This record gives sequence, C-alpha cells and structure tokens, in this order.
Amino acid sequence: MISRELAERLSPFLTWQPANGDRFYIPRPEIAESVFTVSDMVVELVNRDGESRFHFNGTVEWALDSVESSAVVWLPREDQLRELIGAYFLSLDFSSAGFVVTVSGPARAFHTEPQADAADAYALALIYVLDQPSVSTASAR
Repeated sequence: MISRELAERLSPFLTWQPANGDRFYIPRPEIAESVFTVSDMVVELVNRDGESRFHFNGTVEWALDSVESSAVVWLPREDQLRELIGAYFLSLDFSSAGFVVTVSGPARAFHTEPQADAADAYALALIYVLDQPSVSTASAR
C-alpha cells in the first residue's frame, strides 16, 4: 500500500472520484492510523447538492457518522497509480534494492530510487510526471 507521506504529496495533483474499493484515511490524530475502504455496505459515498460525503454505516468506532470527502486522503492502489502515469510509464523493475519505476517524463526520463513497495515507486514516478509544468492535474475515475 502507498505510504501516507506519498499519498499526501500526491493529493494536490489529483482529482479523486471515489469508487467502491478505494482506500483512504482521515488525518485526525485519534484515527489517523485507520484505513477505510469505500463500500456500499460500510463506508458509503453519498453525493448531495454537489458535495460528497462518506457515511459510515454501522460503524461504532470513534462514533463516526460521516466525513466530507475533501477531509480525507486517498490511498491509491498500485493499478490506479500505474493508470494515472499513463503513456509516461516505461517500466517497473525489481532488484534486491527494491522496486524502480522508469517514466519517459515530459522533460527527460526519470528513474525512482528503489522502494520496498511497488506502489511507492509508482507514486514517486507520478509525482515527478505531474510536477512538470507541461502536465495538468490527473483525474482518477
């Protein structure tokens, strides 16, 4: 799973359209360690009057009823990160040092530093791609 630090760094670059199976966390000290999964059965996405909220159905933990989607941090999956990189993606390699993603990049080819988790390598590559002046904010779903 992508690290929280990288998810927070990616957040300003992404427009997230929450869907079933997506994971997120709420950056509040009392529950920041918990990861939630969007699911119609437990964490339901409700759109009303142009605003989206997550409703916690049957959750007694922390007495959560709902939270605005803008108050959470999306934890994109490896496949979602790879999709967001799009045509810039060149390769994912693994060695004893870890996973390295290579992207063509808008300016030049870029290789991430080796990461223990492939999702983190994809996230670093996506940050590189999206942080270039010629690339616009990415939309997920």
